[in-house]
Amino acid sequence: MAAGSCLLLLLLPSLVTASHSTPGCKIRITSKGLDLVKQEGLRFVEQELQNITVSDLHGKEGQFHYNISQVKVTDLQLAFSDLNFQPQQHLAFNINNASISLRFRRQLLYWFFYDIGSINASADGVHIYTVLQLAKDEAGRLKISNMTCNASIARMHAGFSGTLRKVYEFLSTFIVTGMRFLLSQQICPSLEHASLVLLNSLLDTVPVRNYVDEHIGIDYSLLRDPSVSTDTLDLDFKGMFFPRVREDQELENHAVEPVIKETERMVYVAFSEYFFDSAMHSYFQAGVLTIELQGEKVPKDLEVLLRATFFGSIFMLSPSVDAPLRLVLQVSAPPRCTIKPSGTSVSVSAFLNISLVPPDRPPVQLSSMAMETKLSAKVFLQGKALRVQLDLRRFRIYSKQSALESLALFPLQAPLKTLLQLTIMPIINERTKKGVQIPLPEGMDFTREVVTNHAGFLTVGADLHFSKGLREVIEKYRPVPTAAAYSSSRPTEPSLDPSSL
Repeated sequence: MAAGSCLLLLLLPSLVTASHSTPGCKIRITSKGLDLVKQEGLRFVEQELQNITVSDLHGKEGQFHYNISQVKVTDLQLAFSDLNFQPQQHLAFNINNASISLRFRRQLLYWFFYDIGSINASADGVHIYTVLQLAKDEAGRLKISNMTCNASIARMHAGFSGTLRKVYEFLSTFIVTGMRFLLSQQICPSLEHASLVLLNSLLDTVPVRNYVDEHIGIDYSLLRDPSVSTDTLDLDFKGMFFPRVREDQELENHAVEPVIKETERMVYVAFSEYFFDSAMHSYFQAGVLTIELQGEKVPKDLEVLLRATFFGSIFMLSPSVDAPLRLVLQVSAPPRCTIKPSGTSVSVSAFLNISLVPPDRPPVQLSSMAMETKLSAKVFLQGKALRVQLDLRRFRIYSKQSALESLALFPLQAPLKTLLQLTIMPIINERTKKGVQIPLPEGMDFTREVVTNHAGFLTVGADLHFSKGLREVIEKYRPVPTAAAYSSSRPTEPSLDPSSL
């Protein structure tokens, strides 16, 4: 028994480590960001409460018969409200001392007297306390999984007028008490529908597993339930790209886990080296890290130099010295990203094959040289798209055949570097121009972005603003029962609308 206990204690650290998957991407929402969400959320709550439907109220007191119908909310005052983080995974929304103004239709029968008209009423001292539980659903999407709500009305007043005003005042106790009960009973169901249905439809707009382009996709599924402290909400995403030809491929994450310590901005997004490595690995697996230049696409100065360099080989191998040249640049291994406080760089190993392509004849290879390059990477945010611009920093070519051939290739070093800078790099940057969307709901965008490099990861700190209101987005994506499961189980095609980035 003791031996078994010791073995369990020895295995426990490894079991804990194995159960904690390292995120490639993390998002932190601070209390400043929550304040902005509260402002927009308060407008949404007001709209929901204005649509409250209250049942008709009717009764009999002696010879008096009364009926109250067509109850409508005419005004709300929710001045004293607060939205707070509540550990471990909750948001608490509290409304104090609010007031709700109502207008409804009255009907009264007393013996042979019949009166009809409208009544203005107000509910004062309205208190609403709602707690939202946040969790990861089966698809890895953030959802509101549960909600608790308490609502109460301290006082309610009704203003009566007309020929039977005294009679109404006599009956006001019954009418006001009944109306206060009915109204308080409708507040929580309305907010429950708004949270579990409408707000969850907004969270459905967050990209979880979607296609970036025709070659790769990205998996933004949550690895675990959100972590909530008194000041922050932290979300751990898988942050892994995958090739579309092998969507089930998993790249093991050995990178440093991003750590976000800042709280000055509304939101922080952190990306580890794994995030970028998986993108380049996926492109490599998709077989698209190859660029071919032939004929007129080869810069003229470089073509002249290459023909002079390999003239002897050309003359001996082919009488058609004027045959077009073909340059094929092919990456030989997945590029690797390195993030340091001083900057971000990408290391690339490749082969450059130089050939003659005589018409109607097999190509004649002149040289196959190895290349090692280091690219500097500028990471920036535009809209909700994370983009990367690459620039050539270091470049070296050599032959794997012999040191003598490597020495002979030395004169090509500068021209080929110029070729990369002027011809190849613009092609690569055009491919990375679109970027990849950061997992935020539609209608929420970044402003005042700043990128900070750390050892093994980088962070993007930004403020938030709503380009669209919650109501506008919710109405656009109001849930359809048959479409919800389908959208969460299959990656979505990349959007062609620039405004969606």
